[in-house]
Amino acid sequence: MVAVARHPIGLIVTDDLRRSRLSVFFRVLLALPHLIALYVYGFVVEIAVVVAWVVAVVLGRLPEGLHAFIAGYVRYATRVTAYLLLLAEPWPPFSGAPYPVDVRIDPPAPQNRLTVLFRLLLALPALVVSAIFRTVNTLLAVFGWFYALALGRMHEGMRNLSAWMLGYESQTYGYLFLLTGRYPSFSGAPTA
Repeated sequence: MVAVARHPIGLIVTDDLRRSRLSVFFRVLLALPHLIALYVYGFVVEIAVVVAWVVAVVLGRLPEGLHAFIAGYVRYATRVTAYLLLLAEPWPPFSGAPYPVDVRIDPPAPQNRLTVLFRLLLALPALVVSAIFRTVNTLLAVFGWFYALALGRMHEGMRNLSAWMLGYESQTYGYLFLLTGRYPSFSGAPTA
């Protein structure tokens, strides 16, 4: 058996599965401030990714500051998505404070300039899989919404499957946004 090296981007889940029925019922409404912030932050990150692409093609790596800025967006987007998908209970912080569903992103590493040059094209298959996973995750969240309203907790199997798909999505956007040169992986589960 061949050991697979740890992916530079991984999902960390420390959630306890308990859910407030009231916050579950109003989850989308409660998430609106974060969705607005993500929209604005995302616009700035799009510009940063274009700059990062040019820099990475020239240097073969991202500078630390640019990497940290884009990684912050991926972390924040993952936290907000986890909240919307009922993978975590508390309202996500706007800061980098601890959260029950978070993303571990390794520091910048050298990347192949040729793969950076064609990154958008190379990422297309992973983006298609991520879109399928997002659809499945949305369906799981609908079922999870009813489950959590009835029982005051999230089903562990549904949460784990949803977290695995969200982890793949985080890896995909990390790859697309040049945070890593490693392609998204189906192996591995979210860590605690």
